[in-house]
Amino acid sequence: MDKFGSSSAETCAIYLLLHGETDLGNQLRFFVYFLGLSYCFIGLSAITSCFFQSMENIVKQTKSVVVVDPCSKAELIKKAKIWNHTIADITLLALGTSFPQISLAIIDAFQNLGCKYAGGLGPGTLVGSAAFDLFPIHAVCVVVPKDETVKRISDIGVWLVELFWSFWAYVWLYIILEVWTPNMITLWEAFLTVLQFGFLLLHAYVQDKRFPYFSFPLPQGKRPEDWVPEESNFITPDVDLNIESPDGFHVSEEQEEMVDILSPHSRKGPSYQNIPCEGLEDLVYSNSFKRLDNRRDILSLWGQQFLNAPMPILSAIRRMKSRKEDHIILQLGRIFWEFILAAWRLLFAIIPPHQIAHGWISFICSLAFITGIAYVVTRLTRLIGCVTGINSYVIAFTALASGTSWPDLVASKLAAERQVTADSAIANITCSNAVNIYIGIGIPWLISSTYNSVVRKEPLYINNSEGLSFSLLVFFVTSICCISVLVLRRLTLGGELGGPKPLAWATSFFFLLLWFIFLLLSSLKVSGII
Repeated sequence: MDKFGSSSAETCAIYLLLHGETDLGNQLRFFVYFLGLSYCFIGLSAITSCFFQSMENIVKQTKSVVVVDPCSKAELIKKAKIWNHTIADITLLALGTSFPQISLAIIDAFQNLGCKYAGGLGPGTLVGSAAFDLFPIHAVCVVVPKDETVKRISDIGVWLVELFWSFWAYVWLYIILEVWTPNMITLWEAFLTVLQFGFLLLHAYVQDKRFPYFSFPLPQGKRPEDWVPEESNFITPDVDLNIESPDGFHVSEEQEEMVDILSPHSRKGPSYQNIPCEGLEDLVYSNSFKRLDNRRDILSLWGQQFLNAPMPILSAIRRMKSRKEDHIILQLGRIFWEFILAAWRLLFAIIPPHQIAHGWISFICSLAFITGIAYVVTRLTRLIGCVTGINSYVIAFTALASGTSWPDLVASKLAAERQVTADSAIANITCSNAVNIYIGIGIPWLISSTYNSVVRKEPLYINNSEGLSFSLLVFFVTSICCISVLVLRRLTLGGELGGPKPLAWATSFFFLLLWFIFLLLSSLKVSGII
């Protein structure tokens, strides 16, 4: 077995659950493991709904502030949000959506603890995830605004700060890999990598508050109050929560459509999990009570999550009987898809409702489930590399990076669709890329280098650092092309996202081309072809 955890197909002896797996043919094992990996990616998509609902509740927290009326001089009490928009984008949004990659990298570090070489699965996934964030996610966001609406970044100063730290993260990574201590990571280099995440937070906050002498003197546009504003035509499912609702919350047969898995808050989703935070609160916090301070009410709401888990299957079957005009293959496809999601929905029903404790319990539990799925993903990835002989680094920055970046795609797409500005959609991309380095690579390297320094009394070496450095150079060049196009769109169209559909689609295809170039050149380098 090589240093990445892959080996030739003839000598693969590791297995997932049962030793009998080794008796199966390598082709069959690859097929089974690939299906398992795909199902884990679907699970990451499904839990995104829980994550976003809890995150929105956290961001909505307010505090009472005493202000003085300038006219009457009377003291007034008003509600002010606790969370700063910029800090929430970097921590809750970017850090949360990057948690699959981060947890995967940390797990990979612990699995390789005590080895001479650091795990290659985590860094490969995070660099590949950065490319996926910058190119395919931008490609999606640029076309999703409806009616050729142009959306622009309102606070260009904050975006420039985030962009600087995002680019610097990869320059810094190249410096420590190729300039200071080639092919190795010292304890101080790992510590400084993590520390720079704090510098990013501080610099972004200073820019957001426009502190004199420490911020760019650029205009600051007004952002929406809510991270994801509610839509007036939001459709909620016909779900009985045993609470009297004045609005009825009924969905007709004509309104029911297939779930849009790209949007955890889809108006078309028949799942209880797709009810928006405030919409559900209006339902639950009805005239009978205003707060979930009754244990029976909390347990009732929690139990309803388990009852709602199989409801989309029944809804799909009901549509199949009532909508005879739909093709039978499409109808069966809907039912099959709901069966695939049912197990995940039932599992995630264990997570407490996001109305409890301002969503913090749900937020933490969602991250815990993401970590568990990431652990299974690492095992399956190593098995696929083992039975196929493909370098695990190639698998990491291609398939694995794309699958674990799904929450990033959901977050940015949702923000690009429903926010009036492009701030959160683009900030999630740039901040996620910075988080991938400072936290996703920094913490695993800090863990491994600390262990090697204290226990093994030797430095931490990086396997295939030349291939990783080459990928960083390719990413840096292609990312400059991507950002240049965004700047050009702002100068010509007035905004980074949306605009005339032909031009938006042309931009989208160009971003995908940049991603393909990154994958091709990086794969050829790792494989030793170039």
